[in-house]
Amino acid sequence: MDQLEILKKQWQSSEQELPKVSYNDIYKMLLKKSSSIVKWIFIISIAELLFWIGIQFLIPKENIELMRDMGVGDIMFYSNFIHYIIFAIFIYYFYRNYMSIQVTDNTKTLMKNILKTRRTVKYFVFYNIGMAIIASIIVDTYFYTNSNKLYEAMDFASKGVPQENFANVFMLSQILVGAAIIGMLMVFYWLIYGFLLRKLNRNYIDLKNMED
Repeated sequence: MDQLEILKKQWQSSEQELPKVSYNDIYKMLLKKSSSIVKWIFIISIAELLFWIGIQFLIPKENIELMRDMGVGDIMFYSNFIHYIIFAIFIYYFYRNYMSIQVTDNTKTLMKNILKTRRTVKYFVFYNIGMAIIASIIVDTYFYTNSNKLYEAMDFASKGVPQENFANVFMLSQILVGAAIIGMLMVFYWLIYGFLLRKLNRNYIDLKNMED
């Protein structure tokens, strides 16, 4: 049992007396824990951004040239650039939420900041998963409608790959790969951000019980 749980039980067991110092100790502990959770959300979001940027440098040169041959090189570059700007904006909001919680001086304000942080994280997750789904649909549709050009650009003829049903097979493989990537992304967000949000929500409930 951690220190916060001990303080909560001591405070709740006092039927007649509710020592002010005990209440303040619980509040300070919840403030400290909430601040730590939001700090980790901020740190993990930065690490995630650096991870996705790093992935760009690991893309094989052949794939980049293929994008250019297909006429989508510039579109991919600018769409990624805009995406990273939006990603950075979310990181800024995470940082601002962290700083707001650090200087909180009363229970109601802390509860308000916790709700604000939870809402920001949910928007962040919905945005990233939504963009992954939309981008997958757009890219797959484009390649499917330009399957002949893709077949020639990747020189599948010299590799003995028959062109018959190539578009359907390629589309199916892309859907399966895209679904796997989006699924892993959802699991990641559920495990990491979901875990932190659940802890933050418990802090909110404890604060609400203290106010009631």
